[in-house]
Amino acid sequence: MRRRLVPAALLLPLALLLTACGGNSAADTSTGTGTGTDGKGSVTLNVGDQKGGSEAILRAAGELKNLNYKIKWSTFTSGPPLLEAVNAGAVDIGGVGNTPPVFAAGAGSKISVVAAWHGTSRGDTILVPKGSKLTRTEQLKGKSVAVAQGSSAHYQLVASLKAAGLSLSDVHVKYLQPADALAAFTSGKVDAWAVWDPYTSQILQAKQGRVLTTGEGVTNGLTFQVAAPAALKDPKKAAVVKDYLDRLRRATAWADDHQQAWAKVWAKDTGLPYDVALASVRRTNSTRVAVAVDKPLVSSEQQIVDAFAGLKLIPKKVDFGDFVDTRYNGGLPPSTTPAKG
Repeated sequence: MRRRLVPAALLLPLALLLTACGGNSAADTSTGTGTGTDGKGSVTLNVGDQKGGSEAILRAAGELKNLNYKIKWSTFTSGPPLLEAVNAGAVDIGGVGNTPPVFAAGAGSKISVVAAWHGTSRGDTILVPKGSKLTRTEQLKGKSVAVAQGSSAHYQLVASLKAAGLSLSDVHVKYLQPADALAAFTSGKVDAWAVWDPYTSQILQAKQGRVLTTGEGVTNGLTFQVAAPAALKDPKKAAVVKDYLDRLRRATAWADDHQQAWAKVWAKDTGLPYDVALASVRRTNSTRVAVAVDKPLVSSEQQIVDAFAGLKLIPKKVDFGDFVDTRYNGGLPPSTTPAKG
């Protein structure tokens, strides 16, 4: 998983939601098995991560130094299995995009959104192959579109189609994880691919396709840290969650001020070519602002809940406000704060 790329043949299978999404101690399966640990102390925070995600950015920014608690890392291929681990109590906290929590909430999972970042949605795209005759989203009617089920791209596809006067039933949806989606995309087996950065940057840098539309104006650009309610009820773990989130917010700000340095670390950690990593950092990762988990955020996520409930893609409609914990907001700006860049 996640080795160096072979142009036009292999796609790095990371699911950075973003994402916002390990480093030297990362695990290598979607089940999150892993043994890497940082820090020391009597309290252990079990953190779910995605390759090139929280661990990588914290390490690059020097924020894993002087930990008076332990962080045990487990790496997952995408947000849905990570949240399954949170629900099971195997992971205390982890980073995902804006849609996996909706599917988890709809399934009645035990999760709490405790932190958020607002970035641009320019990296969330619907791509078409090089040479495609499609130039407008409306032209997707009757066409086949690859997307990872339950991912942020899933909602971006729904929202983009709606903005164009179409519905999900107007297209032939192919539920494929990114590695399989790339193979289908480059071999002409699908007409379009709804995906996120760094996949967007990879396709564009390799000149294998072009952007039909982006998520700008149709998706909320939010990424989250999601915790297990049981961990938050433990006073000691709740305290280290606060410290962890403070470090992650500082590291995100560091990455914005050190884009080339962060891109080098990210490229090394994931196997992405440096030019792809840097393009993705500039387009997406460096735009994120730490924001409060507030009412506008809940309302925005509720729209996603309602959309998927209406499509009967989640078991039931829920109140997203039941799945947030605002104790770590501090003096953060509102979730509607404009993204950088």
